[in-house]
Amino acid sequence: MTRFQVVTGSRAGSRAGGALNLRVGETVEVLGEAEIMATLDERGELDELPFMPEMLAFCGRRLTVHKVAHKLCDTISSSGMRRMERAVHLTGARCDGQAHGGCQTACQFYWKESWLKRVDPASPTAPPAPPAENGLAAGRPLLPILQAATRKEPGPDGEERFSCQATELLRAAPTCLPFKDVGQYVADVRTGNVGVTWMLRSFLVGLFNRFQQASRRVLPRWLWIRGGLRWGFVRGEAGPTTPTLTLDLRPGELVRVKSKEEILKTLNDGLLNRGMGFEEEMSRYCGHVARVSARVERCLDEKTGRMLRMKNPCIVLEGVVCAGAYNVSCPREFVPFWREIWLERVEEPR
Repeated sequence: MTRFQVVTGSRAGSRAGGALNLRVGETVEVLGEAEIMATLDERGELDELPFMPEMLAFCGRRLTVHKVAHKLCDTISSSGMRRMERAVHLTGARCDGQAHGGCQTACQFYWKESWLKRVDPASPTAPPAPPAENGLAAGRPLLPILQAATRKEPGPDGEERFSCQATELLRAAPTCLPFKDVGQYVADVRTGNVGVTWMLRSFLVGLFNRFQQASRRVLPRWLWIRGGLRWGFVRGEAGPTTPTLTLDLRPGELVRVKSKEEILKTLNDGLLNRGMGFEEEMSRYCGHVARVSARVERCLDEKTGRMLRMKNPCIVLEGVVCAGAYNVSCPREFVPFWREIWLERVEEPR
């Protein structure tokens, strides 16, 4: 793929300025396009993390720090937790997929601290900076660079493949973070990501899951606790053929997540229903009432960059995210996808 060659320093941003050491709740302002451009290499990346076209809409805006992204769960190679340096998630800043084929995964953006500045929320907002005299800031010079970077080399069959922060996270976070690394739990509390009680609970859940994994490997079956299952104790009961149900749910409708017992009857041994996974973290929402936010028909495969088109659309629920309760407080906050067979309509309150 041909890249635009406009930035001279491939790691200028990582050298510029010190760490902000941001905490949850602090107010920051996203730098202007020209300032961000100065931090990026020829691929539109800083420390292997892409700055995506969808993020340009936030330039100059003030937002609050939602989570400090000092770690993340590896959903590509399942290597566990990985360390991320000097990055945060901002409140209300999720990807709308416009530059990535309309992907509906709605991932939270990763914002490097070099792309932000701490501001006093009471201070007046500065007017937008005028274009630079050298022309670099005239028009949208960064946009074509970022747009070119959204595509990988086509697949063997010529299929279009995409590149985004989610597909490149193994490069952006190359170091594995061992469960025994106590520093991550201190950082969880110090940054304000979670409280002490939440941190202790998620640590104990992680410890239990590792015991379960070891017991399945070395202990006889009769000594396994709850069949050696991970915390949440989700076991598929449907057999090889899983059932389906069409409710034709639409955004705005009120639904209830069915009981765990009902959902288990729709899952195979791999915890899948028609190819869609149901994870232990999702079981925390059983019985939860929420509104339908969207019907999901396409999303990117993080491993390959291929666009996956769903034969059976899935449902996204308002305010329902993976909180990391069963995954050592991972701050990514994925938006889970729900099969309609896992949901039921409820009447609107009078």
